[in-house]
Amino acid sequence: MVFSSLMFMCIFLPAMLIAYNISKSITYKNIILVIVSLFFYAWGEPVWVVLLIFSALVDYVNGRIIDKYYARTGAAIALVSSLVINLGLLVVFKYSGFFTDNINLIFHTDIPKPGLELPIGISFYTFQTLSYTIDMYRGKTRVQKSFLSFLAYVSMFPQLVAGPIVRYSSVAAELTDRRVTSEDFAYGVRRFTAGLCKKVMLANSAGSAASMILDSTRLTVMSSWLGIIMYTFQIYFDFSGYSDMAIGLGRMLGFHFPENFEYPYISRNITGFWRRWHISLSSFFRDYVYIPLGGNRYRPIRNILIVWLLTGFWHGASWNFVLWGLFYALLLLAEKNLFRKKLLKIPAPLCYIYTMFFVILGWALFYYTDLGALWTFAKSAFGVNTALYDLTAVSAFCTNAWLFAACAIASTPVPSVIYNHLCKKSNVFAAISQPLLVMLGLGACFVLLVGQTYNPFLYFRF
Repeated sequence: MVFSSLMFMCIFLPAMLIAYNISKSITYKNIILVIVSLFFYAWGEPVWVVLLIFSALVDYVNGRIIDKYYARTGAAIALVSSLVINLGLLVVFKYSGFFTDNINLIFHTDIPKPGLELPIGISFYTFQTLSYTIDMYRGKTRVQKSFLSFLAYVSMFPQLVAGPIVRYSSVAAELTDRRVTSEDFAYGVRRFTAGLCKKVMLANSAGSAASMILDSTRLTVMSSWLGIIMYTFQIYFDFSGYSDMAIGLGRMLGFHFPENFEYPYISRNITGFWRRWHISLSSFFRDYVYIPLGGNRYRPIRNILIVWLLTGFWHGASWNFVLWGLFYALLLLAEKNLFRKKLLKIPAPLCYIYTMFFVILGWALFYYTDLGALWTFAKSAFGVNTALYDLTAVSAFCTNAWLFAACAIASTPVPSVIYNHLCKKSNVFAAISQPLLVMLGLGACFVLLVGQTYNPFLYFRF
């Protein structure tokens, strides 16, 4: 089940909100939250819901052990247990096929490939449960003695399958004491609607255009760049739209999830881009991998390479994701050690062009899981034995010019700045426009969803 589906919005969400708000008891609310979250997950993964509960149980028990034997050997053993079991499950389900294929290729063996399906969201909830045990071991959060409350945290449906990666410490207090004010609920509805509009109006349209162009066997220079730019818009509005919906749903339930995007496409450099894109993942690797390895103080080049190798591999068991991670590692190292000061002297428009050029190339590495197809795209994009344009490319551009412009504007804070300015100038405008925009946005999305067949969430596969 996805947020941008009529089933979710017309049946699941209203029924959940009614059941959730019948009682003010936190225990009751957590019970309802666990039930609906497990149902939500089981809708798409009826078998692997057991794996989710098992992961929660493992880290609940390890957390209790760490608390009991804090700063002693028992705590270290429990932490190692958490790391081995959680990362072991992730490796088995997500990477065993990749390792098997490469071992067979290198050593000319014939080891059978495991036929395991990837449980939805395993990369996200694995990192969330690890944040609990690691922070417990470091003394940065207190133990959760209620398994119900801990399971509510792990299985919480708004951010379960595609983030943001919510650390236990950021919602620990709200698991045992929360209430939803009318202002919180209204904000949640507005934020959910904004994310839904991003997904349905922009991401789906851009994705449909990108697939039609990039999956063609005849690419020109013009169509290559048009297609990958459309994919650049799709992945941003798809993932940031999901994060907006997750944050909005969390607020409706009394939780305050962290922001995950801050207009990354207006960054002046690659370093700034990764401070704005998928913030919860970047901060996770920074706090739990980069800094423990030594950060900027001890072998920073090695640390950056390790972190970005893991970041790429986290996204998928494929060589293109490894290349994508190393691509960003080299860019960040170049910025950090070679031309960071020079970038500060370059006019801002040129900095934006520089950043987006490499970000768009990075998304090409992300899009093509087949390295042969990636090489074909690269040759087409840079004019190697390829026509500059053809009538199909010109037609595709003319057809999608409005969408290109809409996505470009919507990926900047300009619409938000203008709207907030108008709201500050007129309280009447603010009071009328907010509910009106919500109704218009929801109505338009409902109409589009009735007729759309292209409605994937890209990050569900991670």
